[in-house]
Amino acid sequence: MLNQRYAAIDQGTTGTRVVVFDENGRSHSPMSIPHKQIALNSGWVEHDPEEILANIMKCLSSCDVVDALGICHQGESIVAWDADSKKPLYNAIIWQDMRTEKRIQRMKDEGLEPLIQSKSGLPLDPYFSASKMNWIIENIVGAKQLADKGRLRLGTMDAFFLDRLCGVYCTDYNAASRTSLFNIHTLEWDEELCRIFGVPIHCLPEIRDTIGDFGSVNLDGHITPVTAVIVDQFAGTYGHGCRQQGDAKVTFGTGAFLQSLTGNDIADTRDSGLLPTLCWKFPNEKPVFGLDGGIYNAASAVNWARKIGLFSDFEELSDFRKESAISRGLAFVPALSGLGCPYWDRSAAGLWAGLSLDVERKDLLQSVLEGIAVRSAEVIVAMDRLSPLGDSISVDGGLSSNAYFKQFLADLIQKDIVAPANREVTAQGAAMLARKGLGIDRPIHLNQDALITKPSDRPMAGVMEKYQEIISRSRNLRN
Repeated sequence: MLNQRYAAIDQGTTGTRVVVFDENGRSHSPMSIPHKQIALNSGWVEHDPEEILANIMKCLSSCDVVDALGICHQGESIVAWDADSKKPLYNAIIWQDMRTEKRIQRMKDEGLEPLIQSKSGLPLDPYFSASKMNWIIENIVGAKQLADKGRLRLGTMDAFFLDRLCGVYCTDYNAASRTSLFNIHTLEWDEELCRIFGVPIHCLPEIRDTIGDFGSVNLDGHITPVTAVIVDQFAGTYGHGCRQQGDAKVTFGTGAFLQSLTGNDIADTRDSGLLPTLCWKFPNEKPVFGLDGGIYNAASAVNWARKIGLFSDFEELSDFRKESAISRGLAFVPALSGLGCPYWDRSAAGLWAGLSLDVERKDLLQSVLEGIAVRSAEVIVAMDRLSPLGDSISVDGGLSSNAYFKQFLADLIQKDIVAPANREVTAQGAAMLARKGLGIDRPIHLNQDALITKPSDRPMAGVMEKYQEIISRSRNLRN
């Protein structure tokens, strides 16, 4: 049997990397390239799509011949480009970007959120793609004219990559469901949502299954099929092995991104603040739905603490007192970019509560980790109430290697925290989907080793309630 090889392009918020997997479960990452973070105004976050596209090609050229390619990408980040020239009209506007905050607030004031949420499953928030697309239409010279001529293309970044790499203008159901323009009940772009947001529906890409034929890339004369496209967080969900209802994972990256599976039916999220989400759809099968919840600041809060001088080496984020900071009355709310799920409140701001003359630098660091864990636990507990989770939660990302953080989280949620030894779970998900897109379903050996953190006997009664009262004080501080 030939030892086929599958490449995953993991195109994230800070960089692009390629990871290659073979049928023996071996993997290697021959290249990783960071890209510029562009902030033209306060609250704006942009990337140069041409730079990222060049980085993708460099990564692909480093991995030799592969049999299929899977692409995972930033999800809610968007690009606008000319269908004829294929050139972007403007920088990519990234999921963190806040420039449409006032527009979103006006829409809330007009009472539009219930309708939008009933159709898309998503709350009104600058995080999602639609308001960014409208900003392009309203503010970039030539965008409206190209739209009128049928030459404007608007999409999440996967659609731009596919058009430039393969000459195919499409996206997958998962990415489409993150835009606020996709109806999760009809599984189509929704004309009313497009009208409300001011996005011409004819400018949007075709929607396809998550695996299948997305065209091919010419790599030094070798034609490589692209057989999977998915948002990075959901590639991670698949890479963690989440397949059954109740399976869940958390990725601790710039923010913390939590997903759980609920099966083939859309969960009734009621007033939970959780988002019903379409995780993936395979050919001739019903979509797999789940619950999604994100907090805006995880690693970004840790990096902020380093920037202001609280620490210089990540080794300092250990050897804390056994007694938690919150038990000593010190709490940090990591709302540096607002509060995500379940509040969806951009008026909130980060804060420390319980400062005194006894508080030292190490105490502040301990409280930062605990604050991120508490915000993550809020989402996990809400998910568990709505659609029961299993006895363990899989985790990846930078904080998944911090023993104190994992123990505090396990104690909060009273579930095992499972951190796979394989650090490539997101890329693994994209590569395994690419393999499946070739029609290969036979078992494959993958590294299943993991470090499991079990709940301890640390007293945690009342911690969540105490934190929720403190979190309430962080709201409306930006108004």
